[in-house]
Amino acid sequence: MSTQPVISFRDVWLSFDRPILKGVSFDLHAGSTKIILGGSGSGKTTILRLILGLLKPDAGVIQVDGADVGRMEEEELRPVRLKIGMVFQEGALFDSLTVGENVGYRLVEEGGMGEDEIEAQVREMLGFVGLERFYGRMPSALSGGQRRRVAFARALVARPQIMLYDEPTTGLDPITCKTITDLIVKVRDLDGVSSILVTHQLRDAFNVARTFMFRENGEFVPRMVEDLSTLEGTEFMMLQQGVVEFKGTPHELQTSDDPYIREFLS
Repeated sequence: MSTQPVISFRDVWLSFDRPILKGVSFDLHAGSTKIILGGSGSGKTTILRLILGLLKPDAGVIQVDGADVGRMEEEELRPVRLKIGMVFQEGALFDSLTVGENVGYRLVEEGGMGEDEIEAQVREMLGFVGLERFYGRMPSALSGGQRRRVAFARALVARPQIMLYDEPTTGLDPITCKTITDLIVKVRDLDGVSSILVTHQLRDAFNVARTFMFRENGEFVPRMVEDLSTLEGTEFMMLQQGVVEFKGTPHELQTSDDPYIREFLS
């Protein structure tokens, strides 16, 4: 079994009118979750854009599944991006397409699948997020939380190896937030997908870290682990003005005596 990271940043620097990232290094391993915390403007979302090749670093190396995306041209990035699913804060659905058409859009664009096969896969993914009955509805008929779940289904329909989440619970009520974090856990635990979650919502970040899928009466259900010291597979990383201030386990984050981290956690 390969021990090569799924995503690797090595001393990555990026500036626009000011420094955005300053020597950022981290690894994401197969089947694990990296939760990136930090205030507004700390560089969290920039990391996701670099992974997708939408931005190029000024210095340093960014590898996705062994490919150096920082040095690839647009046409070379396509096969790399096909391995990645992305859920944005705003959902980013096409308002002129039905829910089913939104979810199946990527499969239609890629080609190679018949209409019946695409519909079956789309319905399966909508069932995964609990929205199969919404197949023929328009996005305008959905709540904010439902739109976010449709965005999940669309990101998952091509069965990516890596999922990137950019503030997926922002603007949602607490019950819907829990639904979204349970979906993140479900994708991680049942499909073994590697993921990066960018958020400033501490409650939701710890929900992802502490929740696991357990089999009960033949079905998988989410259950929360109370003892943070026993958790594996999730690492937190905290950014402050483009610098990695902290990397470690949920337990190490919660027990850190670093003043910046204590202020952030409070």
